[in-house]
Amino acid sequence: MPLLADTQRRLRRAVVTGDAAGIERLLVGGRRAGKRLAIHQRQYETSLVTALLGKFPATAWLVGTPFVVEAATRFVRERPPNAPCIAEYGGDFPSYLSTCPGAERVPYLQGFAQLEWHLGHVAVAVDCTAVTLREFSRIDVDVLPEARLTLQAGLRYLPASWPIDNLMKLYLTNTAPDQLSLARCDVWIEIRGARGEFQINRLEAGEFTFRKAVLEGRSIGDAAERAMESNAAFEPGRALAALATDGLVTAITLGAHGDKS
Repeated sequence: MPLLADTQRRLRRAVVTGDAAGIERLLVGGRRAGKRLAIHQRQYETSLVTALLGKFPATAWLVGTPFVVEAATRFVRERPPNAPCIAEYGGDFPSYLSTCPGAERVPYLQGFAQLEWHLGHVAVAVDCTAVTLREFSRIDVDVLPEARLTLQAGLRYLPASWPIDNLMKLYLTNTAPDQLSLARCDVWIEIRGARGEFQINRLEAGEFTFRKAVLEGRSIGDAAERAMESNAAFEPGRALAALATDGLVTAITLGAHGDKS
């Protein structure tokens, strides 16, 4: 008798890939067990495709629902979930979309879909109490460059080579211009959301680099150096003050022992 874990692996393979070899004899009760299994196979695929379509309605608006449905169906078969939380499933769907036949006609497709993915996640975040500028003023200036900041959970930073933020705003405002012409250009996008709402802001390259580095856990000094490499005119003090006044900082970590302020 096969072990439970082996049976589970076989059943998963049968549902996910359609390969029922070696599982038929384990399907007992009633007649036509294979057809009953096929119901589960269809339900599995349909539910995941539906979940993906629910996460990328703007992308379907951009390139057409049939294109996204076909891509989602292949994606589900080739890249089944590896975690129990369906809310996290689909993070690599934007990059997968860009490899599908026909995607080469929409060079901004991947970036647009990534933007939509981020919007869905930041909108369900919950803001924490923000650190004020006064709390920064209590920190010794010699220590401040080594400090690390914790930012609000509903923050994402996305660079793009096309004005995908403007395109997304057309979708969100249900605006349909008579003619749309997109010109390739570098944009640096900040996405902020909480409790069902979100904002899409375009930043200057230096400020984007600074904020993204801080979000990734870099020290203030390291983040400032990276920002100045992208823009020599970057002003660290002003950028740090803007982070605080925008209510984006929730904690300050000081020193080697990680003391929090």
